[in-house]
Amino acid sequence: MRLGLVASLARPGGNATGFNFFIVEVEAKRLGMLRELMPKAARIAFLFNPAGERTMSSELVATAGQLGLETIVLNASSSGEIDLAFAADIGRHRVDALFVLGDAFFASRRVQLATLAARDRLPASYAQRAYVEVGGLMSYGPDLADSFRQVGIYTGSILKGAKPGDLPVVQSTKLELLINLQTAKALGIEIPPALLATADEVIE
Repeated sequence: MRLGLVASLARPGGNATGFNFFIVEVEAKRLGMLRELMPKAARIAFLFNPAGERTMSSELVATAGQLGLETIVLNASSSGEIDLAFAADIGRHRVDALFVLGDAFFASRRVQLATLAARDRLPASYAQRAYVEVGGLMSYGPDLADSFRQVGIYTGSILKGAKPGDLPVVQSTKLELLINLQTAKALGIEIPPALLATADEVIE
């Protein structure tokens, strides 16, 4: 809507509809979960891709302040810049935890990010389960498999003659929290029972 592609979520109009994955919208909540996991953390790094299609969320920065966290924004738009952020900036700023913003490029570099975080013994939070499946500590975000299934249903409807402008913009309703206990153990982190109880999946 902000870009003017649709008139409203319920009635897009024109010849377009779409899907909102709710990755950015739940980042403040994801940050709160990281804070719950790391109650003694004082400084957190936001890993942001300035070449991506999103902006840095002012709500996320405000939430960090409300949680008593000092924030450092690290920019990375290539594999080399990710390496540099870990090799130089994270250590220089004495970061206690890492928050990787939702971004397609970062998702494609999930193995690199999980490996570097493990090497530097840095607790990190991610937007998708795929990070946790390759060794990341925790993730909270939409169930993309369920989201893509809904996209397939819409595609089928349009192929059968439905007008895109008559189809409401679909919004993710299924969110999931994943925790990797192996990674937590390697980092010497004990997962709070309340957080563990709310996890949709625990990798042991």
